[in-house]
Amino acid sequence: MKFEALFKPLQVGPYKLAHRVAMAPLTRMRAERETFAPRPLNAEYYGQRATPGGLIVAEASPVLSHGRGNPATPGIYSEAQIAGWRKVVDAVHAKGGIIFLQLWHVGRVSHSSFHGGALPVSASAIPIRAEGMKAMTVDGKIADYETPRALETAEVKDIVEAFRQGARNALAAGFDGVEIHGANGYLLEQFLQSRSNQRTDQYGGSIENRARLLLEVTQAAIDVWGANRVAVRLSPHGIANDSGEPDPMPLYTHVVKALDKLGLAYLHFIEPRSSGAGRADVHWENVPSAMVLFRPIYSGVLMTAGGFTGETANAAIAQGHADIIAFGRIFISNPDLPRRLQHDYPITPYNRATFYSGEAKGYTDYPVYDELTPA
Repeated sequence: MKFEALFKPLQVGPYKLAHRVAMAPLTRMRAERETFAPRPLNAEYYGQRATPGGLIVAEASPVLSHGRGNPATPGIYSEAQIAGWRKVVDAVHAKGGIIFLQLWHVGRVSHSSFHGGALPVSASAIPIRAEGMKAMTVDGKIADYETPRALETAEVKDIVEAFRQGARNALAAGFDGVEIHGANGYLLEQFLQSRSNQRTDQYGGSIENRARLLLEVTQAAIDVWGANRVAVRLSPHGIANDSGEPDPMPLYTHVVKALDKLGLAYLHFIEPRSSGAGRADVHWENVPSAMVLFRPIYSGVLMTAGGFTGETANAAIAQGHADIIAFGRIFISNPDLPRRLQHDYPITPYNRATFYSGEAKGYTDYPVYDELTPA
């Protein structure tokens, strides 16, 4: 067997994983465009990538209609969406797989065209100003990001309740758990980081206050699921979507220690070297490793993602830096990725041009290894 550490069983909450190769949450923009509900094509895609005892984290799904910032991203706030996701879950379960849903609110990483002319919301009225970054509008055009509207204190409580309802809806759809998206410069990270949060209420100022929303949202999901079926994703030292805390270690040390006390299913990092990889192929040099920095202070199951190969993933597990490695881009182009890694079969390269558009092309048309024509 190739990469033995990757193929050791692991207990994650109530679930016994057969291997440590997880599918990372990947925005693909192929939901039904009117209802934002998953459709049969989505069920086929996830079913192709399911394996017995393998963990899939389904793509980020807004918990509110004003939580979206891209066209054709599936939601988890309507009956139609619940029904669509149920078919996805059934396809994964039919293969013996385990599937969590990532709960999402993009905050300021959006455009008023998605919200009937209303401005996107955020922790504070601070726009995205990263050089070269533009918003996609509802009709697929490109525009400057707008200055968001700062949420009122009472509205922040509404965000917590929206995540709670999203967790309930994921349970109704049959998922095995939920992952809270607190990474990549989206709403929960906008509250975490001082450069996007200049509030003066109980959700701003000190590290404890800025972490409050993430922890309240996590507790709301725990209230629905129990802690051992709830996970959180973070991106310390990340720069995606104009994020970036000037001194990340005090903030993320506080957050990781607080999450460690909760008994989560797992904590999920995005490695800084791959921050922003959704928009382009990047591999930042001379940056810290999230798994190395925070493994000593997190006692639970640790997942990490970002530019791993079979060799580096196996080494991370063998050295004790992480317990699960999530793969994204190469899971797109290799629906049988765990088997390919296990047997050292060739890896099919992905086509970035088809990541966020189209139907079956670049989505469900990648073959498994046995179907490849020998060179």
